[in-house]
Formats: sequence, C-alpha cells, structure tokens
Amino acid sequence: MSRIGNKTITIPAGVEFSVNGNEVTVKGPKGTLTRQFSPLISIENDNGTLTCVRANEEKHTKQLHGTTRALLNNMIVGVTNGFSKKLIVDGIGYRAAMAGNTLTMNLGYSHEIKYVVEEGVKVECPKANEIVVSGIDKQRVGEVAANIRAFRKPEPYKGKGIHYEDEHIRRKEGKTAGKK
Repeated sequence: MSRIGNKTITIPAGVEFSVNGNEVTVKGPKGTLTRQFSPLISIENDNGTLTCVRANEEKHTKQLHGTTRALLNNMIVGVTNGFSKKLIVDGIGYRAAMAGNTLTMNLGYSHEIKYVVEEGVKVECPKANEIVVSGIDKQRVGEVAANIRAFRKPEPYKGKGIHYEDEHIRRKEGKTAGKK
C-alpha cells in the first residue's frame, strides 16, 4: 500500500491538465511543464481531482506509484507557485553577482568562477552573499542550486563556503581539542 500514491491531487483554478497516453502536460500561470510517465501507472482525472492507479501489485509498480503521484503534484505546484532555493555565501571576501545570465562568484580561489544559468531557471543575487535560485521545475531548481553549492562546499572548521539557508553545518574543533 502506497500512502503517498493513494492520495488525490486537486487541480487548482487556472491550471489546465491534459494526458496524452503516457505524456502529461500541465499549464498554469507561471508556465508549462511536460513529462513522460510509466505505462504501468494510469492517471485519472475526475472533475479536477487526479488519482494514480497502478496496473499490478509487483514491487517495481508499487515503487512507481508514489513517485508518479509526487512528480504530478510537483508539476502542479510548480506552475502555480514555483519553487525556490536560497544559498548563503559565507567567508571573508566571498561574494556573488549576476550579470545577464552569468553568475560570477569570488570564492577564495585565484580566479573568479563564472556559471552560465540554463534556460528555465532564474538566479538572483539580492545581496553579495545571497543567491536565490527559482523556477517551475523542482528538479532543475535543485540541480542548479546543487551545482552552485559544489563550487565551494562549506568546510567544518570555520563554516566557509556556499550552503543552503536552512542547512546545518556540523562544526569541528581545531587541533587544540586533543591537547591537555
């Protein structure tokens, strides 16, 4: 029994939903998303309420059931509200700035890092130490945020680097911790 897969999804006003075989298209005020799903899961629309029904009780089909429902819900939330991730740049001299569609970061290396932002994802720098990644596709927003964070992951001694706003960094004591 998939508890997530059995939940229904309510389509909000202003969102168009269409199923063409295995391909689902969702149109909303923020944009359009299209995704292919497995033929083992059928998506039924009953007057603005979506349900996912699996074809059989095999383990692989049960795994796809909850995943399909979660992806559908993310598509609907994305075209209505959108998704965003906030990154914090910590460190002396560390900063970020946007110029066109290129994010330029000074992260303590001998050179600047230039990251070209892909189409469909919006990156903003409201302050020199903040980066906000937003868009309608949750997977692409998370992937771009992870790629930016990978340029300088937070280190455990001083906490310098790029980290998510709500991320907790485990801190370590320095070498003096072992001396008596």
